[in-house]
Amino acid sequence: MQEAEKKSEFLDQTKNVWSSFYSKIFDWFNILIDSLPNLLIAILAFLLFLLAAKYIGKLFTRIFRRSKTDRSLQIVMVKIIKVVIGLVGFFVMLGILNLDTVLTTVLGAAGVLGLAVGLALQTSLSNTFSGIIISFLKRIRIDDWIETNGHAGHVVEVNLRSVVIKTAANTYVMVPNTKIIETVFENFTSTARGRITIKCRVSFDSDLEKVEELTKRIIQNNFEQLSNEEVEFYYIEFGRSSVQFITRFWTNVQNQKDVYKAQHQGIMAIKSAFNKEQINIPYPIRSLDFSKSEFGEKT
Repeated sequence: MQEAEKKSEFLDQTKNVWSSFYSKIFDWFNILIDSLPNLLIAILAFLLFLLAAKYIGKLFTRIFRRSKTDRSLQIVMVKIIKVVIGLVGFFVMLGILNLDTVLTTVLGAAGVLGLAVGLALQTSLSNTFSGIIISFLKRIRIDDWIETNGHAGHVVEVNLRSVVIKTAANTYVMVPNTKIIETVFENFTSTARGRITIKCRVSFDSDLEKVEELTKRIIQNNFEQLSNEEVEFYYIEFGRSSVQFITRFWTNVQNQKDVYKAQHQGIMAIKSAFNKEQINIPYPIRSLDFSKSEFGEKT
């Protein structure tokens, strides 16, 4: 008798649970049906905002191009505009769905979570602000050849996270914006002219005045110097088997390849002129001195 009552009670509880479950599902379905028009309108409004962000971004891109704004600044500003429009569309969608309490909760939680998110995303936020700073300072532009953090190449993109460089080896390197801001970088494209240095040496019996005059003349003939530029020549030290010198001159430099080409041309010209004038560029020589007494004892 007791077992039958327990079984009946269990069946009644099971029926109640299923009945409550079906009732809840039915209520949710009714709520979904009732809110379906608002849901469709909210989704449509959000999609319209996303579409508007796309075309407004294109519009601002054209405006920036006509105003000759730097390309890196164009990219960053257009992305910020798109993000702002997308956020506005998200909040409008919540308003259409009558989720004002959710919106209030989100905005309130933003202040509470701001510190935690800031600490968690400290590096990302730092890169973002650094990217904005780089864009406004105009120290790095698209297509510039830069060298920084052990990498060199053409700048192909400046975004909110990193500066993308295409190296001479046809590889892409993403340097975080904070690294650009905090460390030294060299921009070869920022100035049209650059100074090239070539090192060389001549034998001790060379006419040093003749070497200087010939080298400066050869460089002058191969590389035009502007009014405020000149070819420089300096003897720097006595080597083991030679007198070493450097010559410096100016030429058009936009990237590292231009530096190599200028050095190549200069070395070829100097070597050819030295050969014609029989000026010797000695090999490194090491002299070994054996005293006669020591040599005689060992033999």
